[in-house]
Order: sequence, then structure tokens, then C-alpha cells
Amino acid sequence: MFDIGWSELVLIGVVALIAIGPKELPGVLRMVGQWMGKARKMAAEFQGQFQEAMREAEMADLKKSFDEVKEAATGFNPMSSLQKDVSDALRIDALDKPAETPAATAVDPPVTPTTPETPTPSTFMEAEAHAAVDEPLAITREVEQAKVAQDTAPSEAIKDAKAS
Repeated sequence: MFDIGWSELVLIGVVALIAIGPKELPGVLRMVGQWMGKARKMAAEFQGQFQEAMREAEMADLKKSFDEVKEAATGFNPMSSLQKDVSDALRIDALDKPAETPAATAVDPPVTPTTPETPTPSTFMEAEAHAAVDEPLAITREVEQAKVAQDTAPSEAIKDAKAS
């Protein structure tokens, strides 16, 4: 605590012996010792009260958080929500009513199915070219290329289909 070495303590003792005298020196040392004991006792008491206040503050925080968890746990009851869901699902009085439809929906006209176009010889040629390469048929650019290639030569159409 204080940085006092042995040489400094000897110097203080010599000065006290000369200033106080050898008769009164033991009484003065006893009194200084009692004051030091009281000071240490007061410091320890203050430190103990401070530690106790810290523990109480921590306990108050713990109690508060425990109360919040307890309150949240009492509000959450999975059985009651499950019972409500089951009772709503098993309700029989709503079976006789017709199903409710949204009132403000626009009526779409009925969709009529369309018939596909009849196959042409170029379609068969294109299918054979794709079958040789294992490619899907739904590519429109290849259809146009196949028509151009059909006018030139059938073997070139197969090469164009394989290249793309």
C-alpha cells in the first residue's frame, strides 16, 4: 500500500524516540496501532457493505429476469392452443353451410382448348435430327434454320442441328 522500506521505518523510529521520549513511546505506539486497527476495520466494513449492495443488485436483476420468464411461461400453454385447433376442426355446425366464396372476384371467360397443327414433313425431319443428337424439340431458332437448310440439302440440316 505505502511504499515504505525498512530503512525509512528505522529513521521514523529514531525520530519518534528522540521526539517523544523512551517513557511515552510504548503508549504512543499502542495508540497508533489502535487507530490503524480502527481504520482497517472501517475499510473492511465499507468493502463488505459495498459487496452486499452488489449482490442485492444482482439478485434483484435475477429476480426480475426470473419473473419475466415465469410470466412468459404462464402465458404460453400449448395444450390450450391445441384444444382450440381441434375443437375448431371438429365443429359440426359449420358443415351445413355452403362454402364462402370471395364476393369481389372477376369472372374469367372460359378457356377453349386449341388443337395442334398437323405435322409437316419438315417437322419429322427436325425430330429425326434432334433424336440423333438427343436434344429437346422446343427451340424455335432451330426450326427456322432447319427450314433454310431443307431448301439447300437434307444432310446439311442434320449438321446444323448437331452444331447448335
